[in-house]
Amino acid sequence: MTGKARRPRRIEPRIGGSNASKLDLRPTQQDRSGTPKPPAKKRKSGTPQKPASAQKPATAKKPAPKRKKAVARKTGGTGGRSGAARRSATPKRTRRPVGKILGSVLKGALYWGAVLGIWAGLFALGVVIYYAAYLPPTSEWEVPARPPNVKIVSSSGQLIANRGETGGEAVRLEQLPPYLPNAVIAIEDRRFRSHFGIDLIGLTRAFYVNMTAGTLVQGGSTLTQQLAKNLFLEPDRTIKRKMQEVVLAIWLETHYSKDAILEMYLNRVYLGSGAYGVDAASRRYYGKSARLVTIAEAATLAGLLKAPSRYSPARNPDLAEERAQLVLTAMNDEGFITEDEAKNALAAPAQVVARYISGSENYAADYVVDVLPRYVGALDSDVIVDTTIDMDIQRSAEAALRKTLRENRVEKNVYQGAIVTLDTAGAIKAMVGGSDYGRTQFNRAAYAERQPGSAFKPFVYLAALENGLTPNTIRQDQPITLNGWSPRNYTKQHYGPVTLTQSLAMSLNTVAASLTHEVGPKTVVRTAQRLGIKSDLSPTLSIALGTSEVTPLEIAGAYVPFSNGGYGVMPHIIRRIRTVDGKVLYSRNGDGLGRVVSRTNVGNMNLMMAETLLRGTGKTAKLADGRPAGGKTGTSQDFRDAWFIGYTSQLTTAVWLGNDNNSPTKKASGGTLPAVVWKEAMDAAHKELPAARLPGTPSVPIANAVPKTRSPATASSGSGREIVPPLPANENAGPMRLLRNIFGNGGT
Repeated sequence: MTGKARRPRRIEPRIGGSNASKLDLRPTQQDRSGTPKPPAKKRKSGTPQKPASAQKPATAKKPAPKRKKAVARKTGGTGGRSGAARRSATPKRTRRPVGKILGSVLKGALYWGAVLGIWAGLFALGVVIYYAAYLPPTSEWEVPARPPNVKIVSSSGQLIANRGETGGEAVRLEQLPPYLPNAVIAIEDRRFRSHFGIDLIGLTRAFYVNMTAGTLVQGGSTLTQQLAKNLFLEPDRTIKRKMQEVVLAIWLETHYSKDAILEMYLNRVYLGSGAYGVDAASRRYYGKSARLVTIAEAATLAGLLKAPSRYSPARNPDLAEERAQLVLTAMNDEGFITEDEAKNALAAPAQVVARYISGSENYAADYVVDVLPRYVGALDSDVIVDTTIDMDIQRSAEAALRKTLRENRVEKNVYQGAIVTLDTAGAIKAMVGGSDYGRTQFNRAAYAERQPGSAFKPFVYLAALENGLTPNTIRQDQPITLNGWSPRNYTKQHYGPVTLTQSLAMSLNTVAASLTHEVGPKTVVRTAQRLGIKSDLSPTLSIALGTSEVTPLEIAGAYVPFSNGGYGVMPHIIRRIRTVDGKVLYSRNGDGLGRVVSRTNVGNMNLMMAETLLRGTGKTAKLADGRPAGGKTGTSQDFRDAWFIGYTSQLTTAVWLGNDNNSPTKKASGGTLPAVVWKEAMDAAHKELPAARLPGTPSVPIANAVPKTRSPATASSGSGREIVPPLPANENAGPMRLLRNIFGNGGT
């Protein structure tokens, strides 16, 4: 060999042929543009050396191309690297610790969560601003005045009821026992004292619970939001209303203290049964002011907020008690009551007072509200109405009516009744409008127009007296026909010549019709209207038998002149109206109708009507201890209405029994059940009153003599329904025996 170095043989790559399978000319990832070069690794001891064919020639001035290196690395067969060598030469990736990976993931989650939160907040703010634009300008925002309450009290100052849109008084927060507002906070909004009107924690929790349940399970509204809704918004469940509620809640928080917001809420929130506010609800369910509720009662009231109808202690006492137990637990958890207080309240649950629902005094309270606008017009603040109602007389009348109906409703088919009692000035002392206020609130005493039957006859006889007749004037009880009408007595008998006193006590239809024909139906109508009848009266002959309808209140008022010496009255229930701070808005000055009956005729009418109780159709109504009284029975066609209207020198009471659907009773006549109710009510009402004679009468009423002649006859049933016993068969009976037989057995 020469000294000249021999150059290595050049091997040209060929496509195809026997070496085609040994060459791979496709670019690897490392050949791509922008791919970072893997770090070089130190060769470990024991690693096989590269084959000579792969080493760089000593005389080479330039390194072999990277592509050939890559090709050699990928080339298999005897000319390439072994598998171990290739794996050793491939750079290894560094594994990151798990903690760093989790930290990176968490950091990313926080970042993107913050981004999403910001966008969500901006979106929510945009929605709020959009719907807030529908609200009036903030300069016009003002908390509306609470609807005025009407506190109705008896003549002695005892609370009868509260009326108005709220049904209760407005109470100050400091007047309430602390556990009442705390019960509301514990169960409805335990972060009330710390949030700014919106409870973000509560909203988040409610959102999660509702999403998990797939339905609306929890609400996130705060007390402030609820108040905003009650004060300003409609109860519809829309996004618009909810967003406006949020805006108004924040406005309330910025303009009022927490205590002021809580007080407004407690005085306005609906708690079922028409009660708005805790005082109304307390009186409704427990018959007392919210100032006096116990812990158990406070928990029950707070429990109503979730669903007033569902958790009403009057309708669902078991559910109400379960809810109250939950409230008590929440109060204890929040530290508002001790564990012992919670246990004591659980052991003695609240008891509902039923009388507040069904007591007859509610009829009187409703009547007060009906007539109140006549005295003061529209109200803009709470008022106190002093009434003429005597609660002792009221409850005695109610007890008498309920007892009689309970004992006779099935046997006599009579299910309703009404009582009204007036004093000599026309003041309403009792008004019972039905058998049970809880079942029906229609006030029959004031508004039921029914036929009075023979109870209307005193106006016929007064018209006759004013036209020159006297109590001893004799008229014939005999069959008659007047303008084609033939009235008949209930007993189907006729008694011949009788005095006006006897005919009124016996309630003879023929004589009453004859007197009406004699003086004229229009005269009778004018007489009744002069004494106080306001209903339309038909000036026909049948008016004598009470065919025109009247209300118990107006006919009772028309009887009062007989008890007070002849002065007409205007039945009234309001004595005074004043504001809660004592300003008098109205005070009654005792105005009336003046004299409507002469003294003489008052005395004559009282002598005649006293006979009805002593020996006539109303003997069942005779008062205890022989107390002087007068009155008249009344029964309408087919026993549809049964009446007794009577009076003493102090009180006048009208009693009506019947059915609302005008169905006939089973012969319940005026001299039976109504007379019993009247006697029981009037005996109780007069316990503390001295006995006194009726105006214009002697101390002991004197019975009038019965004529010697009579003419008994039989006739068909009449239209007036007054039961009187038949005359004795012995025509030679003495006057006193004859009188006893005419009046002695009572009747209707």
